[in-house]
Amino acid sequence: MEKNIDNDLALKLLKDGGTFIFLDLPYGSEFGIDMKVWNTDHNFKGIKMIPPGLHFIYYSIKNIHGDTAPRSGFFHIFKRKEFLIRKWNISTEDISAEEISEEQKERFKKNLLNLDKSLGPYPYHIWKKWQSLTKHISENVVQKLTPKSGYIRSAIDLINIEKSPNCSTKQRWSKSRTEEERQEDLLPELIPKSGTEIRFTEMPVQRYPDGSNPSEITFHYLDSSYALNIMLSTCMTPLDFIGEIQFAFVCFLIGANLEAFERWKKLVQLLCNCMKAINRYTQMYLEFISCIEIQLEEIPEDFLVDIVANNNIIYRSLRDFFTNLEFLKSEVDNRLYCRAERFKTRLTSKFRWDFTNLEAEEDEDAPVIVLL
Repeated sequence: MEKNIDNDLALKLLKDGGTFIFLDLPYGSEFGIDMKVWNTDHNFKGIKMIPPGLHFIYYSIKNIHGDTAPRSGFFHIFKRKEFLIRKWNISTEDISAEEISEEQKERFKKNLLNLDKSLGPYPYHIWKKWQSLTKHISENVVQKLTPKSGYIRSAIDLINIEKSPNCSTKQRWSKSRTEEERQEDLLPELIPKSGTEIRFTEMPVQRYPDGSNPSEITFHYLDSSYALNIMLSTCMTPLDFIGEIQFAFVCFLIGANLEAFERWKKLVQLLCNCMKAINRYTQMYLEFISCIEIQLEEIPEDFLVDIVANNNIIYRSLRDFFTNLEFLKSEVDNRLYCRAERFKTRLTSKFRWDFTNLEAEEDEDAPVIVLL
């Protein structure tokens, strides 16, 4: 039985919790649910006592040499007493696409008493933290963002496509082209296999309205509220945007998907670079602070630093956010301002990040704000 779980809760989870049966998973594979991962033994058949709600199930097998395959996983919202079965396909080395019939499910349910010793209890001690990390990942967010294949992969499945014949072979090897350009022509052009990519909300290429004059264009690059509004128009509620931030973070933190990590940073940067949107979406920004504070507890600071540019984009983004709040201090919601101040203090204590002199620009070539 899971440690630190009282008898009443254990009985409730036994009665109402979900069950995940994983058949034929090779011995020694990694298997995880939410924030807990194990190496499986010969008797492993799945997990029991799963609290109703959203969960992320993931796995990676080991070959005969002990090398671990890239991680794969999927989100699933367990209903009360739900019985979910998946089967491993040895030939494809992945979960079988074959559906488990209702008749088979009933057989397993009737045999649950014999299966019980092969089912691990859900690690309930992680449940509260998992809930806080995924609070806004609604069913709508899961359906919208999950790849059409249904699975999150740590290794992108790439396919080679024919390059468009922009120029003839003679032109490609022309003396006017650099050696680097000629070498690039020899490389295959790889794109993600259709249906395997996470369907993140498209970020607007044009960050200002049509017909904007140069001053207005400058303004919209300094304040990303226009771009944010375009993205929010695709969400059922503004909190679904926070859900997308959480989805991206979980896909990176647990799913080991680097594309999701890059998207997480861009979404955080976009929110922090807004000024007009802060008063319009106060509740969303309150939830954003709670969201990113929990996320930063789970990730080492080294991950946040771009090793090429030697730049911590999350620190710089949050510095912009606190600067905007300071500028709006007289009109911003007091709850938001106070929560941001507490968050700022905790960040300084944890990471030693400096948020003093927010009014001073760090870059010599800092842009000039254009007042319209």
